[in-house]
Amino acid sequence: MKLSRQFTVFGSAIFCVVIFSLYLMLDRGHLDYPRSPRREGSFPQGQLSMLQEKIDHLERLLAENNEIISNIRDSVINLSESVEDGPKSSQGNFSPGAGSHLLPSRLSLPVDAKDCLFASQSGGQNSDIQMLDVYSLIPFDNPDGGVWKQGFPISYATNEWDTEPLQVFVVPHSHNDPGWLKTFNDYFRDQTQYIFNNMVLKLKEDSRRKFIWSEISYLSKWWDIIDIQKKNAVKSLLGNGQLEIVTGGWVMPDEATSHYFALIDQLIEGHQWLENNLGVKPRSGWAIDPFGHSPTMAYLLKRAGFSHMLIQRVHYAIKKHFALHKTLEFFWRQNWDLESVTDIFCHMMPFYSYDIPHTCGPDPKICCQFDFKRLPGGRYACPWGIPPETIHLGNIQSRAQMLLDQYRKKSKLFRTKVLLAPLGDDFRYSEHTEWDLQFKNYQQLFDYMNAKPEFRVKIQFGTLSDYFDALNEADITRRENSQLVFPVLSGDFFTYADRDDHYWSGYFTSRPFYKRMDRIIESHLRAAEILYYFALKQAQKYKINKFLSSSHYTTLTEARRNLGLFQHHDAITGTAKDWVVVDYGTRLFHSLMVLEKIIGDSAFLLILKDKHTYNAYSSDNILEMDLKQKSQDSLPHKNIIKLSAKPRYLVVYNPLEQDRNSVVSVYVSSPTVQVLSASGKPVEVQVSAVWDAASTISQTAFEVSFLAHIPPLGLKVYKILDSASSHSHLADYVLYNDETEDKGKGIFNMKKMISTGETITVENSFIALWFGQSGLMEKMITKENGKHHTINVQFSWYGTSSKRDKSGAYLFLPDGNAKPYVYRTLPFFRVVHGRIYSEVTCFLEHITHRVRLYNIQGIEGQSVEVSNIVDIRKVYNREIAMRISSEINNQNKFYTDLNGYQIQPRMTMKKLPLQANVYPMTTMAYIQDAEHRLTLLSAQSLGVSSLHSGQIEVIMDRRLMQDDNRGLEQGVHDNKITANLFRILLEKRSHLNTEEEKYPVSYPSLLSHVTSSFLNHPVFPMTEKFTAPTLEMLDEFSPLLSSLPCDTHLVNLRTIQSKESGGYSDEAALILHRKGFDCQFSSRDTGLLCSTTQGKMLVQKFFKEFTVESLIPSSLSLMHSPPVVQNISEINLSPMEISTFRIRLR
Repeated sequence: MKLSRQFTVFGSAIFCVVIFSLYLMLDRGHLDYPRSPRREGSFPQGQLSMLQEKIDHLERLLAENNEIISNIRDSVINLSESVEDGPKSSQGNFSPGAGSHLLPSRLSLPVDAKDCLFASQSGGQNSDIQMLDVYSLIPFDNPDGGVWKQGFPISYATNEWDTEPLQVFVVPHSHNDPGWLKTFNDYFRDQTQYIFNNMVLKLKEDSRRKFIWSEISYLSKWWDIIDIQKKNAVKSLLGNGQLEIVTGGWVMPDEATSHYFALIDQLIEGHQWLENNLGVKPRSGWAIDPFGHSPTMAYLLKRAGFSHMLIQRVHYAIKKHFALHKTLEFFWRQNWDLESVTDIFCHMMPFYSYDIPHTCGPDPKICCQFDFKRLPGGRYACPWGIPPETIHLGNIQSRAQMLLDQYRKKSKLFRTKVLLAPLGDDFRYSEHTEWDLQFKNYQQLFDYMNAKPEFRVKIQFGTLSDYFDALNEADITRRENSQLVFPVLSGDFFTYADRDDHYWSGYFTSRPFYKRMDRIIESHLRAAEILYYFALKQAQKYKINKFLSSSHYTTLTEARRNLGLFQHHDAITGTAKDWVVVDYGTRLFHSLMVLEKIIGDSAFLLILKDKHTYNAYSSDNILEMDLKQKSQDSLPHKNIIKLSAKPRYLVVYNPLEQDRNSVVSVYVSSPTVQVLSASGKPVEVQVSAVWDAASTISQTAFEVSFLAHIPPLGLKVYKILDSASSHSHLADYVLYNDETEDKGKGIFNMKKMISTGETITVENSFIALWFGQSGLMEKMITKENGKHHTINVQFSWYGTSSKRDKSGAYLFLPDGNAKPYVYRTLPFFRVVHGRIYSEVTCFLEHITHRVRLYNIQGIEGQSVEVSNIVDIRKVYNREIAMRISSEINNQNKFYTDLNGYQIQPRMTMKKLPLQANVYPMTTMAYIQDAEHRLTLLSAQSLGVSSLHSGQIEVIMDRRLMQDDNRGLEQGVHDNKITANLFRILLEKRSHLNTEEEKYPVSYPSLLSHVTSSFLNHPVFPMTEKFTAPTLEMLDEFSPLLSSLPCDTHLVNLRTIQSKESGGYSDEAALILHRKGFDCQFSSRDTGLLCSTTQGKMLVQKFFKEFTVESLIPSSLSLMHSPPVVQNISEINLSPMEISTFRIRLR
C-alpha cells in the first residue's frame, strides 16, 4: 500500500513538472525565428507567422507530454507488477535474470509508426538501371574485343556529324597521390611543387590552355611556401577559367574502406581551405583512381552542392555493358531515394585506365602516339612499339585524321556529340618541357582541325566543368527535341576488376592494423571536436585566456589533416610502400597524442567546479586517458591507476548523443578497490585478473569494471580509492587444457580442467552461449523464447593462386576455398564468470580470441563482443579469416554497409570467382531469413563474404610475399600484431513483408545502429594524472537537455576556422545524420534511452549548458548558404539525410 502511494505521488509530481515546463516553454520567446520546413536537397523557403509557429509548437509539446505521461504510467504499472509478483523466472534452464540487478529493466520509449514508413516504402524501384540487375544480366565472359581488348569494335558513318559537329574538350590533368611509392613530403619535394610552379608559368603563356587540380593537401603545402606574385597568378588563372579545382577534398579518398565521418571531414577541410585562401567553390567531382566507387561519395558530393562527377575504376565487364547501351553517363540516385532529390550527374570513363593511351579512344596503340612526353629520346616510350611524332606541316593532316578517328569512335559510346578526352597521368607536367610538348603539339592539331569545316569538329582545351556545361546545353537541346535523355542508376561499383579474374578485394583487408587505428583516431577526433567547442565557449564566458591562447586549435587542425591524408586511396587501403605506411602511421600516432591532450584539457575545464582555478593548473594534462599507445605500430595498453585511501577522480566521457549505460573497465594497483558515485554512494564493481601472459596473473595490476550511466555528450565523475570496506565481486576462473605450472592464482578462485566434451556456458539475462572443447562458440540460446541457435565461430586460411598472378596488396587471388585452421592439441582457453561480464578467451597459435557477454540490461547486454588479437608475422602467403556459421537460410543474399552510411544488398554468384564475391565492410554485414537476422558489427574495415548459406566470413589479415603487378612493386609482409573488434547480434524478425525482401535496399534495426555506435564510439575514462588536494569537480557535465532522437546521430560539432586569423571562430559546423532503420524488430526492452520524432527537433530544446545564438542551414561542407540567410528554430531531417548547420553557442 505504501509503495502504491509512493508511485502515485511520484507520478503526480512528474505530471506537475511537465505541465509547468510546458507553460515555461510557451512563454519563452527565445529563438522563435520563423520556421522554415525544409526538404532534403533544398534550403528553407517561405515563412510561417509567429502565431502558427506557437500553435505547431504547442501541438508538438502536447503530443510529447502525452507520450511522456503514458510512459510514466506504463513504467509505474510495470514497477508495481514487479514489486507485487517478485522476480519472474526467465524461460529456459538458466539462472533467473543473471546480471539484471545492475540496471532496472525498462520499457523502451516508443518508436512512432510514421518513422517506420520510410524503410517499408523505399526501394529504388524508380531507377532505370539497378546495379544488382546488371550483375544478374552480364555473363562476365571476357572475349577479345580487338584493339579495345575488353570492349568491341566501334564503327561510324562519316556523315553522322553533318547536322551537329563533334565538340571535344581535351582536359589536361596530373594525378598526384599524397603518398604511395614515396611519402607525401617526398613526392612534394621531388615532383608536385614543380608541377605547380610550371603550371603558373605555362598557363599564362597562352589563355587557351587549361588545367585541373584535385588534391588540396598538396596545394596547401605549396601555398605556404610561395610568394604573393604566384598566389595572385593562381587566383587570376582560377578567375579566368584556365585552372579549375575539381572535388577539392584534402585527398581523392578511397571509397570502400573509408567511414563517412572521415570522408566528410576531409571534404570540409579541403573546401574550407579553398574558401579561406582562394575564394573558390568546386562544382565537379573527379575520382579517377579509387578502386571501385560508392554511392555514399555521390551522396556527399550532392549534399556539398555538386551537380556533376566523374568516375573511372569500374569492372571492365560493366564498362563494356554500359558502353553497348550508351549508359556511361547517368544520374546516380541513392537506392533509398523515393523522390530523386539525391540525383547527381555522373560520367564513367569507358576504357582501361585514366592514362593518355586509354583516354583518346578505343585503340591504345594510336592514343599513345598522342602522348608527346613519349617522343623518341625521352625516358618514356609507348609499349605498343609505335612512338609519337612531333606535329609539323608534313604530317599534320594524317595525324589530325588519326586522332579525330579515335575521338569519333569514343563519342559513339555516348548519347551526345560532346566528348571528354582527359590528357594526363600520374605526376605529369612536372617538367616545363612536357608542358611545351603537350600543349604546343595539341594546339597545332586543334587549329588544323577547327580550320577544316569538312572535319565537322570543334576541339579545344577545357576544364572538367567546361565539358559538363557544354553537355548540359546539349542535353537541354535534346530535351527540347524530345530525344532520349540520360538514365537514372542506383547501386554501387564494387568489387572492381581491371582484367581477367583480377578482383581488387585484397585491399579491403590489407594492413588491417592501420584500418583499426584509423577508426580509433576518428572516434578521438570527433570527441575532441565536440569537447573543444564546448570548452571554448566556457573559456570565452569565464575569460580563461590560458585555454583561449593554447595551441589546441592548431593541433586539432593538424589532426584533421592527418586523418584526411590517411583517407587517400593508397593509405587506408594498405597499398603503399612499407616506409610510406610508417609515415602515415607516425602522423596518425602523433595526432592521437594531441587529441588525447585536447580531450583531457577540454574535459577538465568543463568539469571543473570553479572555472577560474583552471589557470592555476600546469599545462600538463590534469586528466589523462586510461589507454596509451607507445608507438605507431604497437597496440594500446591500459595505464594502471595507483590507488590510495584518498579518493581519486575518475571522469567518464560519453561521446554519443544519447543517454548511455556502459561498462567501464580500468586497471588499478589494488584489488580492494571502491568506486563511488559523485555523491559518495558505492557502485557495484567486478575485480578481474590482469594477465601478463596467457596463464600468468599480474601481481601488481587488477581490472575493475563497473556500470556507468553518462548523459549524452556528457561527463560523469566517479571517485576511486583503496578501501578495506570494498565490497567488490571477484571474478571466478576456469582454465582449460592448461599444461603450465601453477604460478600462483593470488586472490582469485581458479580451477584447472581438461575439456572432455562437456558444455561450457556463459550467460546474461538475454542470451546464453555454449562453447565446445576447443573454447570456440558453438551455440546461442535466446532467453526471451528459450530457442537454441547454431552460431559457430571458426577460423580458416586462404592460400594464394599457383598461377603466374598471385595475391598482393590489391588483389585477392586465392588457391581455392579456405582450409580449416588446424591445431594438433586442444587449445588452452580461459573462462571467466563475473558480476559485470563473463567471457571465454581461447589461445591459438596465431589468434587470441575472446568472446564476452556483459551482464547488464540494455544495449551492451544484447550482443556478443568478439575480440581477436591476430599475429601472422611468421606465415607465408596466407590470409586468415573468421567464419560465423548459422542455420539462417539466406541462400545467396547478404548485406554489407557502405562507408558506415548505408546498406547495400549483395548476391553471392556462382558465375563469379570466389574473390569477386568478397565485398568491403566498414561497420557491419548481415544475413537473414524470414525469422532472424544475424549481424556482424565491426570496429574496423575488412573484406567480408557469405560464400555459403548461413555464413558470414571476414578476412582479418593477409601476409603476401609478392607484388601483384599493380605498380607497388612489393608484397605485404610488414604485418603487426593486430586487434580486431566485433559484435555479433542475433535479432528476431516480425511483421515480414515479402515484397520488401525484393527491394534493392535494406536497413539495420535501431538496436543494431546503436550497438554499432557503442562499438565505434566507446566511452573515454580519464583519471587525475596526479592528485591535487584542492581540486573540486562538478558531479557531471550534461550539455544537452535530453537525448537526441534514437535515429539521429551527431556526426560532428566542428569549430570553424576564422578567415581573418586562421585560428578558431565563434561558429561550429553542426552535422546531423538521421538514420534509416527497419521496424521489423521489436523495440521493447532494448534499453534504448531515447525515442524517435520523425526527424523534428526544436533548437531551444537542444542545449542545457549553452544558449543557441544562431543556427543557419548550410551545404554539407559549408561552401554554400541558403539564398536568404536566416535562423531556424526547428530542424527537420528526412530519413538518411546528412545536413550541416552553422551554429553559434554562448
